[in-house]
Amino acid sequence: MTAEPAEEGRAAPAPGAASGGAGPGPARERAGTPSIWPLAGPTMLAFALQALVGFVSTVIVARLGSADAPEVGRNAVAAASIAGQVHFVAFAVLAAVTIGTTALVARAVGAGDWREADRVLRCSTLAAAALAAAMMAAAPFAERLVGAFGVAPEVSLLGGRYLRILLWFNVPMAVGLVLSSGLRGAGDVRLPLAIGALMNLVNVFGHWVLVFGHLGAPRLATDGSAIATGVSFLVGALIYVALWQRNVLAVERGPWLDGISRERVWRIVRIGLPTAVEQFAWQIGLFLFLRIVAGFGTEPVAAYMIGVRILSFSFVPGLGFSTAASTLVGQHLGAGDPRGASRSGWRCTLAAMGVMSVAGLSIIGLAPTVAGWFGATGADTVRLTVLFIYVLGAAQPLMAMEYALGGALRGAGDTRFPLFAILTGLFGFRLAGSALVRFVFEGGVVAVWCCLLADYLVKASLLAWRFASGRWQHVRL
Repeated sequence: MTAEPAEEGRAAPAPGAASGGAGPGPARERAGTPSIWPLAGPTMLAFALQALVGFVSTVIVARLGSADAPEVGRNAVAAASIAGQVHFVAFAVLAAVTIGTTALVARAVGAGDWREADRVLRCSTLAAAALAAAMMAAAPFAERLVGAFGVAPEVSLLGGRYLRILLWFNVPMAVGLVLSSGLRGAGDVRLPLAIGALMNLVNVFGHWVLVFGHLGAPRLATDGSAIATGVSFLVGALIYVALWQRNVLAVERGPWLDGISRERVWRIVRIGLPTAVEQFAWQIGLFLFLRIVAGFGTEPVAAYMIGVRILSFSFVPGLGFSTAASTLVGQHLGAGDPRGASRSGWRCTLAAMGVMSVAGLSIIGLAPTVAGWFGATGADTVRLTVLFIYVLGAAQPLMAMEYALGGALRGAGDTRFPLFAILTGLFGFRLAGSALVRFVFEGGVVAVWCCLLADYLVKASLLAWRFASGRWQHVRL
């Protein structure tokens, strides 16, 4: 199964060479700031393909079960989903690098300083690879990490092996993430789309071959799903590095050690660190929330995981507009145009709200049918999946505001306030409300899920207030 936007997850034409500027390789001029749709469109397509791969991989893993033993498929889906949720902590840690990379590359490109963009990208790549390698030390504890979610022993065993395999591919995953983040900061969203599409093809083909043992390969079941995902990370990283080595990326590579310094690395990490803390806190919050849900049984857990994966298709526009907002705000500020940055942020927000609302309503209308497509088996699991889709679908406009405004603030380098908003909504309303419903009022799982609405309302309101205040325009990078 592929890494996907979590509920709940949390993240233009390439500037061409021109004469007269400074930078590695061919000289460049200041890039013109791209518009919203050329940035958001390819990014949305990339995330849509990723969500589609998540759907296909879930279906493949779910089919490990049978009519006589449906629990086999449910356990496999739960194991892979929870292992993927734990592995998302790696994405959270790497956000300390990727967010700073996007902000600094966008600011440098907006100012026409391509040499600085190159130096930032090289520093980021080395730092991310080192962080990813360090996180591989968690491999011996994989089963305990999955078991901490309170799942059955067989799910812990399967999920632990799945997580351990994913950790083997941490370094290529990190390299691909950083280089794609840097390219998006430079305004090039087409190449990440193309490479991501190829990675998805590799992932799906690997699932088909390895999960059931086609083409003479061994039948590896959930282990095959993890290997297929990891190999797709490796393929993507190799392509990025090969193209970078040949200086055909939007940000061309200078000598590896030129401009590498602790000061520049710290500058990158300082910007991204609040987002890394935010993502890490988010994972802790999701873990605690899932523990509350798990107290109602395996069916609600499966329904929650399947519902998030289904609605990941409606999250896609938010992720696209978040990327567009980050790039546009950063480039406008780099060019000395704070008004243009503000206009771009609000336009991205309105567009995200419109598109995500339509997508969410469409999925809500097809909820019973789609639940079956995504591997929901058994009457209780299907019923609960549909109810969860209704709840999270109602939050789509609020989620759109969080995605777009959060992306705009991070693109400006204002990463501390989104952290405050996330902590307030998640711990102050979702978890506190869920605990009250579950343990004090003894409510059902649907009532617990409804606490998501309060969480998203608070976050959207806080982020809108911050962006409207204009204080983010004065953040020093």
